[in-house]
Amino acid sequence: MSQKTEKPTLSGQRIKTRKRDEREKYDPSGFRDLILQGFSEAGPSLDAVYKFLDTAGSKLDYRRYGEVLFDILLAGGHLAPGGTIVNDFDTNKFLRTDVCVFSANDDLDSLKGYAQLITKLVRRYKYLEKTLEDELKKVLVFLKAFSPEERAKLAKVTCILVGSGLVPSVVLISCLQDHLIKEGIALQFLLDFFKTWLLEKDAPTLWTALRKAGLETRLMEFLPTTRQTPEIFSETFENHGLSSLLDYLKAHQDTSVKKDLQQQVVPLLKNDAPIKEMLSLLKDFQNKHNLLEHDLAVLVWKTLMAAVEWNKKEELVAEQALKHLKKYSVLLAAFTQNGKSELSLLIKIQEFCYDNMNFMKVFRKIVFLLYKTDVLSEDVIMKWYKEAHSSKGKTVFLEQMRKIVEWFQDAEEESGEED
Repeated sequence: MSQKTEKPTLSGQRIKTRKRDEREKYDPSGFRDLILQGFSEAGPSLDAVYKFLDTAGSKLDYRRYGEVLFDILLAGGHLAPGGTIVNDFDTNKFLRTDVCVFSANDDLDSLKGYAQLITKLVRRYKYLEKTLEDELKKVLVFLKAFSPEERAKLAKVTCILVGSGLVPSVVLISCLQDHLIKEGIALQFLLDFFKTWLLEKDAPTLWTALRKAGLETRLMEFLPTTRQTPEIFSETFENHGLSSLLDYLKAHQDTSVKKDLQQQVVPLLKNDAPIKEMLSLLKDFQNKHNLLEHDLAVLVWKTLMAAVEWNKKEELVAEQALKHLKKYSVLLAAFTQNGKSELSLLIKIQEFCYDNMNFMKVFRKIVFLLYKTDVLSEDVIMKWYKEAHSSKGKTVFLEQMRKIVEWFQDAEEESGEED
């Protein structure tokens, strides 16, 4: 009779988890209390505060509680979702400190002190760099919970940190929340950021920062939806003393837009695509980039002239240019529906003919062609002749146009006599 084989069993002593391997319970409130106590003992001196933070980093877990640490440095306390400071329900008091950005004096020197404190701390503990970026992205979403004064201080400190390279400019995208845009909070934050930047740096460096974040063509999105027009955008910047920045941004946007437009339209021109197709593309392009009509009129001119390899012989280039422009004059006419657009185009034609010597003698013929094809009006040509021309080659071009102007004046006099 066979016996059932006994299965082997594992025996031995159960090993307890070592204390050092046990993960401590997540306790942001406990961490907050220790930081607030240290700030209280350090007093208002930021040097003393940094000394405490530097020393405490060897005892406190900054890697785990970095978000709480930056909450305190920015807002004075641990922020709950939404941006309010976490309340102590036992004592019904807010646990916060005045040693923070929100309680600082609203002058650049004071705010620079906090930016320097944060910078030194991050450089001391490099792993906090990503935490700081995430913290700012989070806090910018909470802007509505803060007072206008606190938002202004936060914008200035954010600007200083982005300008120093400690924080990437991409954090600004966090402002593009529907509720912040609708109430104008996102726009005001951006304006405060720009004003601070221009006090410390210049427009070219700001443009570079915006490009790194992919924001150079998205600034219009910071305006409330119903106010996202080029006119209101320009007016807003001018009203806040940012006209020089607006001019710089516009010039560089034009360069980027021009390149994009040429890449799309030039192949169509070379392939002799239907004019209706090109016109539709241009209209869509105008809406996409919120371009003003007079800006687009100039861009269309530049694109038309860039699409052709011009003859180097002066006597042949005139015929080539007139044939080309006559064919596509409808594209120019579509974006010269007002006097400002016509004048902008006429001045650009003058400057083009001056910069390209082979076109110096063709200027009058180009202008007259565009007059006959209803791109340029008599009134605008007269205004250009009398007062609005560019200084580039004005003596040559005014002389070329003299007979046409006289013809306009004679026709007007004859019309008056008939009346």
